[in-house]
Amino acid sequence: LMFHQAFDHQRLLMTLSIKQSAAIRDFQRECERIDRSRADAQRKSLLKRQRAKESYARHYPTTYAHPALMPGWAMLEELTLGDLSHLYKGLAKDMDKKAIARRLGLAAPLMQSWLHTLTTIRNICAHHSRMWNRELGIRPELPKKAIFPWPTHLVQPGPHARIFSVLCILNHLMHQVSPHTRWGERLYH
Repeated sequence: LMFHQAFDHQRLLMTLSIKQSAAIRDFQRECERIDRSRADAQRKSLLKRQRAKESYARHYPTTYAHPALMPGWAMLEELTLGDLSHLYKGLAKDMDKKAIARRLGLAAPLMQSWLHTLTTIRNICAHHSRMWNRELGIRPELPKKAIFPWPTHLVQPGPHARIFSVLCILNHLMHQVSPHTRWGERLYH
């Protein structure tokens, strides 16, 4: 088993199926628009091929008939941060969680907590809510002994319930995926 018994696998499959169907509908509408354009047949064909490759959710069903849903590696590109957080939490094997977290220089419990926190922060921002000086309802678990650059005062006990801890989390993750990033420096200035 890849997922805990309580994990709603059908929900994940339904989410992906809906995304793939919506992508195909959008692609078909674009093809109809291209067909109505004044471009010649060769240009129309080129435009349609380009549009079909814009996302995995479009490319897979326009290229393959079986299986109905795109492969897992392609699905990951289509999931929201919330979907990814839910998927990570639902993994049955701790060794899988640890392997994923290790790629980002984290322990699995930190990864799960950080994904949950970042999903919440993303949703707050998406609704244009105030972040500055806001006390967070979902507080991320913080490292008790960091093996990576981390502000020492965040290792000390305390509520750490404001955006600073989340910015430190983002800075750490940015450095894991792009080691030469200057994101933290730009944020500071």
